[in-house]
Amino acid sequence: MSILQSYPKGTPKADDLLLGTSTPLENTNDLPITQNFSVSDVASFANSYSLGYTVYTAQLTAGAGAAPTATILQNTTGLTFTWTRTGTGQFVATINGTSFAANKFWAVSSAKVPQLTSIVRTGTNTCRLDVVTSSTGAALNDLVEGYVEIRIYA
Repeated sequence: MSILQSYPKGTPKADDLLLGTSTPLENTNDLPITQNFSVSDVASFANSYSLGYTVYTAQLTAGAGAAPTATILQNTTGLTFTWTRTGTGQFVATINGTSFAANKFWAVSSAKVPQLTSIVRTGTNTCRLDVVTSSTGAALNDLVEGYVEIRIYA
């Protein structure tokens, strides 16, 4: 029997192999098979596995009076998000299509202290990010290290 702690820790590469068990389909007489899986195959499967929602995650920054610039961290929605500034401390994302159904939309936001943010669905293709200062609640004219995650459930 092997002692796992006796093996050195490594950094995986795409072609490295992992030992695993392929389980048979239910209601068959097939037996589980122990086999190797490549790290890249496991990663590919993990990215394709459906959690019941798609996600848009981005870092947003905006100078005083400017529309935000989005650095997309992940977008599995298939939608294009266009960010605009609609007023002091208010930024709106508009998507192509109508995927923001009332009971299928979930979002969370954060920003660098002393900023507080909130994100709400405002229509079937829009949501609004509000940014205020934590000490007074006053709307802020810029956004520093803002983050949003929007989930669209099936």
